[in-house]
Amino acid sequence: MNFLFNAPFNSVSFGQVSTAIARELFRREAECCIYPMNGNADFNCQALQQEFVAWFGERVRAFQLSHSRDDPSIKLWHLNGGTESLSRNQHLFSFYELDDPTDTELNVAKNNNSLIFSSKYAIEAFESKGAENCKHVPLGFDADNFENTEKEYFDDDRIVFNLAGKFEHRKRHAKILRAWAKKYGDNNSYHLQCAVYNPFMSAKDNNALVSNALEGVKYSNITFLGEMDTNKEYNDYLNSANIIIGMSGGEGWGLPEFQSVALGKHAVIMDAHGYKEWANEKNSVLVKPAGKTDAYDGMFFKQGGLFSQGQIFDFDEDDFLSACEEALVRARDNKVNGEGLKLQKEFSYKKMVDSLLELL
Repeated sequence: MNFLFNAPFNSVSFGQVSTAIARELFRREAECCIYPMNGNADFNCQALQQEFVAWFGERVRAFQLSHSRDDPSIKLWHLNGGTESLSRNQHLFSFYELDDPTDTELNVAKNNNSLIFSSKYAIEAFESKGAENCKHVPLGFDADNFENTEKEYFDDDRIVFNLAGKFEHRKRHAKILRAWAKKYGDNNSYHLQCAVYNPFMSAKDNNALVSNALEGVKYSNITFLGEMDTNKEYNDYLNSANIIIGMSGGEGWGLPEFQSVALGKHAVIMDAHGYKEWANEKNSVLVKPAGKTDAYDGMFFKQGGLFSQGQIFDFDEDDFLSACEEALVRARDNKVNGEGLKLQKEFSYKKMVDSLLELL
């Protein structure tokens, strides 16, 4: 089948998913065309086979030589920019975290053969506003980049929590930090490692976000890590913890949390939005939402815009801390989350690509 894969290839979440899809297409020796978003592909964070790099280059050249707008295409991109197409038969794969699709976003759906989400919550939001062409395709476990290292990262008995994702109001990082510090701050039996550096902001602004969240107090057992250059480093980070915290108010999937649980880490997870695709009471300690709050932060979500309008889920601090206590019990009883390991087989990029090709 002749088709086009139009996607970004970089180190952020969109680029990680795109690269994993391309790897699976390479394994199938797919003779598709590939057009990297903006014409550039950056694989510096990846450990790549030279055979894949050569195949990728061939598929990019094939776009220049043989692509036809009559060929179907899969585009992986934001809703903002989702009407731009290189095919008359475009299927847009995107991510949506809020609850109130705008008329502009609904028009994006209308201008694509299908609008694909990894989250059923996102589909329900669009269908409630009249969209009729939404499709559900789950993401997969990235076995090319993430694996158990079997390393011992600390020489004491500390229990390590991880908090991930670029620092945002939507992800509720500030509230999580304040609550965790209130309960466990300066108690060195526990440690919180935060990989929350936001690359879209300056180092000064990143430091200000953290300082404001913790009211200027520095804790001996809360560490803030800088931006990591490679997936190998990030794999070490995920492996070094016992418990991952996923209390974001809105996610299309939640890649760091998902990868962590699939690696056998215990988890405290908000029982909402994209997390519900893979998190359950067996593999995670679930926290029921406590209402909603506006998503607007004046930076990534601006009220009154054409895109990204609505609310995110909120949580009760006591419910979160109770869940942390339950996760600690699980971590002490069994270092490995066996139910979490099952996610590696349940969700794969092979299954994801199968679903995408069926849509074409």
